[in-house]
Amino acid sequence: MSTKLDSLKLPVPWKKCLYCKDIQTSVFKSPREFCQHLRDFHCTKEGGSYVCRYGMNNVCQSLPVDGVSDKDYEDHVAKDHVYSGTGGARNKVVARISPCVDSASSVNTEPCIVQDQFKWTIYNASVNLPAVLNNPRLAKRETDFFTKTWGSDFDHAEIYPSPYIPEITPDDFDHYLQKTSVRHRKHMRNLKRLAQEEEKDTYPSHNIKELEKNREELNQVPKLFMLPNFSLENLDTFSAVFPWLIDSNSDNNTTRQSSKLLQEKLSHYLDIVEVQIAKQISVKSDAFFHAMTSHDELQEQLLHTCQAIKKLRDKTHTVDENLAKGQLKLIKLCRSRANYIHLYNKLKSMSAIHQTQQIIQTLLGTNEFVGALDLISTTQDILNQHLAGIHSFRHLGSQLSELEKLIDKMLQADFCKYISEELNRPVTDLQRLAEEEKLVSIVFGMLKQNNFSFIDTFKDETFTSIKAIVKQTVVEHVCVLDDGDSDGIVRGLGDQMRLLDYPQWTDLLKDLFSNLLVILERAKAFSGVVSDVIGISAGRTKSPSPTISPIHKPNLQEPTHINVPVDSDVDMNLLSDSDYMKSIGNLNDMLCSVSSDSDVDMNLLSDSDYMKSIGNLNDMLCFVCDYAHDRCVRVFSARAKDGFLEKLSLSEFVALSRLVEDFVTDCENICGRKSISLRAILQTQSNRFICKFHEERKSKLSLILDNERWKQADVPVEFQDLVDHISQSGCLTIPERRNDSDRKPQEYLLVDSEKFAVVGTVLMLVKMIVEYCQCLDDIPNTAPDLLTRLIELIKNFNSRTCQLVIGAGALTMVGLKTITTKNLALASRCLQLIVHYIPKVKNHFQEKLPQKNQNMLKYFEQVVNDYENHIEEINNKFVSIMEKELENRLFKYEVKAPMPSNCFRTICKNNTKLHEALIDILPVSQVKLIFKRINEVFKRILEQQLYKLGVSNDGGPQHGLVMSDLVFYSGSFKTLKGLEYIVVDTNDIWRKR
Repeated sequence: MSTKLDSLKLPVPWKKCLYCKDIQTSVFKSPREFCQHLRDFHCTKEGGSYVCRYGMNNVCQSLPVDGVSDKDYEDHVAKDHVYSGTGGARNKVVARISPCVDSASSVNTEPCIVQDQFKWTIYNASVNLPAVLNNPRLAKRETDFFTKTWGSDFDHAEIYPSPYIPEITPDDFDHYLQKTSVRHRKHMRNLKRLAQEEEKDTYPSHNIKELEKNREELNQVPKLFMLPNFSLENLDTFSAVFPWLIDSNSDNNTTRQSSKLLQEKLSHYLDIVEVQIAKQISVKSDAFFHAMTSHDELQEQLLHTCQAIKKLRDKTHTVDENLAKGQLKLIKLCRSRANYIHLYNKLKSMSAIHQTQQIIQTLLGTNEFVGALDLISTTQDILNQHLAGIHSFRHLGSQLSELEKLIDKMLQADFCKYISEELNRPVTDLQRLAEEEKLVSIVFGMLKQNNFSFIDTFKDETFTSIKAIVKQTVVEHVCVLDDGDSDGIVRGLGDQMRLLDYPQWTDLLKDLFSNLLVILERAKAFSGVVSDVIGISAGRTKSPSPTISPIHKPNLQEPTHINVPVDSDVDMNLLSDSDYMKSIGNLNDMLCSVSSDSDVDMNLLSDSDYMKSIGNLNDMLCFVCDYAHDRCVRVFSARAKDGFLEKLSLSEFVALSRLVEDFVTDCENICGRKSISLRAILQTQSNRFICKFHEERKSKLSLILDNERWKQADVPVEFQDLVDHISQSGCLTIPERRNDSDRKPQEYLLVDSEKFAVVGTVLMLVKMIVEYCQCLDDIPNTAPDLLTRLIELIKNFNSRTCQLVIGAGALTMVGLKTITTKNLALASRCLQLIVHYIPKVKNHFQEKLPQKNQNMLKYFEQVVNDYENHIEEINNKFVSIMEKELENRLFKYEVKAPMPSNCFRTICKNNTKLHEALIDILPVSQVKLIFKRINEVFKRILEQQLYKLGVSNDGGPQHGLVMSDLVFYSGSFKTLKGLEYIVVDTNDIWRKR
């Protein structure tokens, strides 16, 4: 029982983690907590597998690198880490610990991983197949379940050599063996020497015991005597060695005995030390003997060495006297000379720098801003690089900075003055840019200062100039009305402008547009010159100068606007007569050498600043054009308040539109971008004009239709000329009036050799359609609106014609007694005339419509379908009229003499009347088609009547009478124009019985 308890008191592996030293809870209460700790801190999950890291260097000894499933990981932890003290005697541990576990289970109801892990389950029946096949203890018969199925060759199949792997022979290693033979022999010698040393130390345990014995003997000697600072002069040390001498109460006998005892101890300590020294000497005896034997030889070598050193020192002293000292003195003199030259150059630089302010004042007096700024920049660079720390120049840098600020203010003032004078020049002065050289100088100076605000300044000044020129132009034209204004009422400028008539208004616009174009051309010239200056400053444009620029690059652009010679570099020859130029030239050469040494970019502008400045210039030009358009829009809006533009005629509005379009086009050529505002108001006014244009014609067409009596009208000469002009030229335009008054109106309208009997309304409609097309040519930007309104007009004519003719609306509108077939025929023919011209109108609009509105052309096809349906409806009306007449006659038909019967006589008479009404109006093809349908109706009704009367084609008397009437009926068509062969066979009236 005691043995069993002792075994239970052994250290339990799950009580403490061996590799987490800093963990706060170092003792675990149960195996479950230990397992959870291993899973949290000593386990990694790779994909769906778990890798145990519980071990040194995070490597588990029993499961180093393999990943296992969750269940296998728990089994591994329970087996190898929770209880691993028995070295694999798993079942014995379970049997030995089970009583305690059983006793503990009564107290603790939690599941025990130590007990529950060894329960057998069905998963323990799995066997590793490679382990079964490679088990050497199995008999042959236990592995024959493979060979009996797949043959005896399955288990021991012959493996053929791979054709991709060459055959290796001993000769292939000759080169390697030769290369490593020397190192191999050296290695073998080292191994042999180490083996010999191991043979000498055959008994290492004996040596260890000997060392421990020596250490014990040396430990008998107090550490006090081993200290490096041991000295009996020290009071503490002396007291520690002779403690009884401190005690004054001790008697002489005790002192004597203590001294004797101390002497014996010290003698014993001395013997121990001497014995250890003797042992060490005996061990190192060979080394001591070698040192003693080589002492004389070493002394001799030292003597020879001292003699050689003395000779070498003598030779070195001789060489130093004869060769080195003179050369070193020469080097010292050369260095002194260089220092004097450097001092002289620095003094010259100081002299030149001292005169810089006077030169800058001289340059500013001649408006050479760029030269002054370059000189300031050069001086500041020399002060910072070559003359730094000189006390006399301590204030010069700040003075130059103040001068630079002053020059900046002068540049801005001169620029504002220049652009004000430039933009306010009289518009009669056609020179695009005056004093171009001055502008170039100012712009170069502002670019030198990295001041790009001058573009915005020019834009604001241009806005002011445009506003002023617009007001001035309006005032000049309004002043003409002051002489005739006698009512004494003070009016505003807009009210006075609305008093201008159309010619005066157009003159105002022409002058206004001309003056604005002058301002815009000056702005464009400014933009071009500035863009060239910016390109020169950025190293992208050639400088129009006879001298070669030091920043010249190949493939540079040619300047396109600048016309004066420009040198964008520092030109120090501007004041060649000055006394200061030699020193300043030296300064410039010094700065150039410094710049070339440090590879400094000499361009005034970087690529980013260049792109930004060019973009700002282009935007400025566009903004100026937009502002000019906005001011014109305000003028238009002020004049259009009383509906003046809507009252213009087509020709007047077209002239006004062309005037505006020309100005807008010129502005687009200047700025390279379309402006919207002026086009927008023109589009708005165009839409209003088109609306009024359409309403006038719509009302006129409605009024004419309300008064139309639907009788054939004579065709005036102007309408025939219009149709002939369209046929000959292919253009839908109104021709000029001819002066030949001898021509008389004609009965028909001749269109491409085809006669059209028409009413007066359709002639007006054709003219209106041509007017719409001509308006489209004059105002092409209104194409979508015009198309919509034209479609509305054509549809209105169609619907109103249907209402008045087929719907009999003309009976009440103009007092007609009835709608005759002639009225219907005229309506059909008028519709056909409009259908004839719709494709031409469609092609005309197709050329003018924008691409995005091309789908609107489908409305023409819809109109054509509506017209054709209307024409077909009129044809059906003819047939229905005759169908009612045939039903009234044939339903009373009796087969009896005399022949031809009255019924057939009446039918033939009605056919003749209808033919006479249609043949002079409708084309023969249409008349023939109508009568074919009428003939089909006649045969259908006659067939029904004969079947009702019981008459058949049996050759009897009644059959003969009916055939006599049919011969009369077919003969009546022989005399009708175009219908001679319409009735060929009448046998299909007989129904089979």
